[in-house]
Amino acid sequence: MNRDRTPRDETGDYDYESLYSLDLEQFNKDVTDLLAGKEVAMPTYNFKKGQREYLGNTLKLEQGDILLMEGIHGLNPELTRQIPDEQKFRVFVSALTTLNIDDHNWIGTYDNRLLRRIIRDHQYRGSNAQQTIQRWASVRRGEDKWIMPFHENADAMFNSSLLFELAAMKNYALPVLQQVPSSAPEYAVATRLIKFLSYFEPLDVKDIPSTSLLREFLGGSSFHY
Repeated sequence: MNRDRTPRDETGDYDYESLYSLDLEQFNKDVTDLLAGKEVAMPTYNFKKGQREYLGNTLKLEQGDILLMEGIHGLNPELTRQIPDEQKFRVFVSALTTLNIDDHNWIGTYDNRLLRRIIRDHQYRGSNAQQTIQRWASVRRGEDKWIMPFHENADAMFNSSLLFELAAMKNYALPVLQQVPSSAPEYAVATRLIKFLSYFEPLDVKDIPSTSLLREFLGGSSFHY
């Protein structure tokens, strides 16, 4: 949905995590047309303008092709209710960090994911760290409402966490976090993340391949997002 049609949450903020922030009517029409072999115009969402744009990109499935869809609502049966279940294979992808700081303190998956989001929003969505941290509570509420109730629908689970990613993200995240003003409510979280990153030696990312998942956040990916 364009931003002016995006639903709002109980606090009055835009609820980007809601299933209904998607144009379900248009989505279902496009999917139905794709599976029927028709060519479909593919929109691009301009996050800075808050608008859906059609830039001439199209998609058409050939005989035997598989339609791959990615998104936080992929496991929600409401999203693809027009497609029979036997034609779907659902994969739940999440960053489940497996590192400990020491024998008593484990690294929570939420910090890993928040750092990913801070870097991505800064690189590609015109948002600073303060804005991303401010929205994080809404993101977490959205996960509890729109993702976790459906994760058991998955046919397979994939852990996208990489052992070296916190070291690789350090030099990207620190300058962005350091811009959060001390007078802002988000300063406490920014300071905690800066302290957290101090436990890691920075990793030179030049040897990370362009096909790595991390490139979605750091830039330099061979894929177009």
